Amino acid sequence: MTTEAVVTPGVVTTAAENTTSLIQSVDWLAIAPPVVVASVALIVLVADLFLPEERKPLLGRVTIAGLVAALALLVPLRDGDRSTFCLTAATTGTGTTGACSYTADHFALVIQALVLGGALLTALLSLGDTRKLPAGEFWFLLLSSASGAALLPAARDLATLVVALEVASLPAFALVGIKRGDRRSSEAALKFFLSSVVATAVMLLGVSFVYATTGTLHLTEIAARLDDVPGQLDTLAKAGVVLTLVGFAFKTAAAPFHFWVPDTYVGAPLPVAAYLSVVGKAVGFSGLILVTVIAFPAYADVWGPALAVLAALTMTTGNVAALRQNATRVRSAVRLLAWSSVAQAGYLLVPIAAAAYSSDEHIGSTVAYALMYAVVNLGAFAVAALVARTNPGNRISDYRGLYATRPLTALAMAFFLLCLAGLPPGIIGLFAKVTVFSAAVDAGLGWLAVVMAVNVVIALYYYLQWTAALFRAPEETATDKAAPAPARHRAPASLTAAIALTAVAGVVLSGAPQTVLRFAAVNLF
Repeated sequence: MTTEAVVTPGVVTTAAENTTSLIQSVDWLAIAPPVVVASVALIVLVADLFLPEERKPLLGRVTIAGLVAALALLVPLRDGDRSTFCLTAATTGTGTTGACSYTADHFALVIQALVLGGALLTALLSLGDTRKLPAGEFWFLLLSSASGAALLPAARDLATLVVALEVASLPAFALVGIKRGDRRSSEAALKFFLSSVVATAVMLLGVSFVYATTGTLHLTEIAARLDDVPGQLDTLAKAGVVLTLVGFAFKTAAAPFHFWVPDTYVGAPLPVAAYLSVVGKAVGFSGLILVTVIAFPAYADVWGPALAVLAALTMTTGNVAALRQNATRVRSAVRLLAWSSVAQAGYLLVPIAAAAYSSDEHIGSTVAYALMYAVVNLGAFAVAALVARTNPGNRISDYRGLYATRPLTALAMAFFLLCLAGLPPGIIGLFAKVTVFSAAVDAGLGWLAVVMAVNVVIALYYYLQWTAALFRAPEETATDKAAPAPARHRAPASLTAAIALTAVAGVVLSGAPQTVLRFAAVNLF
């Protein structure tokens, strides 16, 4: 009797007279980025038990080192052709491997770079802000959430997708409420948690309907079987698609599932709010892209119009609410950024909706816009964290005259706001909006393009109003004239580095926008 070895990528099978082994080999390099982040999280958790209080800052440096290592491990994966945890020949009944649960393609790598980079900048923002927070728990929760966020874009079955989504979300609840004794923080965490649990339950119900209809959880297999659904199961399949999308609509802060955003951002520590605005959004949108474009193309007539309406409603709700913010209200700067985040989610939904009416190459527009948004929004939150050190109220009015005291910081903030508005010199913001606008026009969604154009004009008002305040002369009262000038506090080096990194990245991308926008011209899958 002879034994023949049959080797396929990521799978090792052994055939001996019609007997096939189910033993698989794991492609450790492909899964290295999320695994490294999860491993560092466990190291931080254990180390926190033994380190004395004065050595706790070391945990932050270990966190940053782990995130940098995970980012470096994306470089050998740049070809985007690795998969693992695949169905074996015995399972598929053929001589080749079937669908895989983990795929490190170009889409996954770009989103992983965004997620890990966002987590790294959040860690830099947090280094000087964990004085009143339990350091060990904070860094562990941040790394745990980042590991789930890095896993999600590479997931290619619904089970892995849901698990990754919850691994990214559950630590985020604790991060929002980590300020012990702070009523606003606890309230924000409770609202975030309860809303997310309901959304997850709805999504799981949808996933169960899809599984009942197709008999599989792998995205590519679902797509093939939804093409030929029996008539009696068609309603069940449509209900599954809609309920699954509702769960991801919550994660993306799409209206009317956006109600948790303002209070959560205001109650959370500023670095956590920055993390949720970028990494949390990347998680939601990458999951939404995977289920719509890969798993549910057969039901594009269901999710396409729904996402187009959600996009219009989301951008309008976010911009109108941001327009109504009072500059003298406590935490009004964070509230405006929160509502701006909702509006930006509406723009990000446009290319996904457009993919239902034309080719899925429009997904690249969402990825390009997400990269631009991540850089400049993290930069805006970094400046907000710096201003909050001297003005804990963090009102928009507190930014008046910032150029007189911190000219470089004011210029950076002005640049970030202009990028979000889509105005020069923020060329990357302008080009990103043009690609999203073009996606709507190419897909025949002229009405959505008009709604987007109106909303861009609305957003100009509050972005330019905030920008103008940076360069106005500070208000002076009689008390101010008699009192000595306030001492200028030195910004932590990590916070300065975060502002500098985001500003440099934004300037470089504005000088060469093709480095990001080329993703809008190619199919990432």
